[in-house]
Amino acid sequence: MWSHLERGSSPVDWCESNYSISPDIAEFVNTISNVLFFLFPPVLIHLFQEYAKFFNPAINVLWVLLMVVGLSSAYFHATLSLVGQLLDELAILWVFMAAFAMFLPKRYFPKFLGGNRRHLAFYSSVISVVSTGLLVMHPKANAFALMTLALPAIGFLCKELNRVKCARVYRLGLRCVAVCFLAIFSWIIDRMFCDTWLYIDFPYMHGVWHVLIFIASYTALVLFAYFNVSEERPEQKPQLKYWPRNDFELGVPYITIKHPCKKDTHLAI
Repeated sequence: MWSHLERGSSPVDWCESNYSISPDIAEFVNTISNVLFFLFPPVLIHLFQEYAKFFNPAINVLWVLLMVVGLSSAYFHATLSLVGQLLDELAILWVFMAAFAMFLPKRYFPKFLGGNRRHLAFYSSVISVVSTGLLVMHPKANAFALMTLALPAIGFLCKELNRVKCARVYRLGLRCVAVCFLAIFSWIIDRMFCDTWLYIDFPYMHGVWHVLIFIASYTALVLFAYFNVSEERPEQKPQLKYWPRNDFELGVPYITIKHPCKKDTHLAI
């Protein structure tokens, strides 16, 4: 059991040369490239105060889970231990499942749920627990299995964008999808063309993936938060804004409520 905590015990090793920059950190760039996972979520918790107060406080769970993803990923790439790998992958899985339970439009709910989001959250938790066991049993295939979750997420995002009437939200959605595909492309070429990156002395595309996938992930969560209010409480008039300047669309996006009213308790999970 303790051997799984040892450095290098993971079967996964990314392109970056091990211990080439620091004698204490296996993949230095892949480790520090997780910094956005620590810097942005506290800002997002602050920006989403109104959303959490008047619509769904569970949104903060997602921001905390993103921090857990960053911490787990940094630990994994610093040690390349099997425990680190599993923590990294499980954190990603739980972010996906929490977002699914929170944001899946009710028009897609199976009939047996009766439109109850709490029931969806329960079944999503059960699936997450079972999937956790499968990830632990087959660590070599985990990264590829998790990558397939991005496809339906992008599909849902595109489908919702086709329904949206706000041009500002639509533009953010297009940027999100573009960054997501760039992130996936970075992940693939790091795996497939490692020798080429080593030859040109830039084996850091997985670090680029970390930066891009964080931007794509939190942007997607912001968009789904907007869609969720628009569908379930349209009278609250959600608005997409940017920090620090609302007229600068490359800032940090967040959602405010134009007509606040007391939230429905059944929305929280």
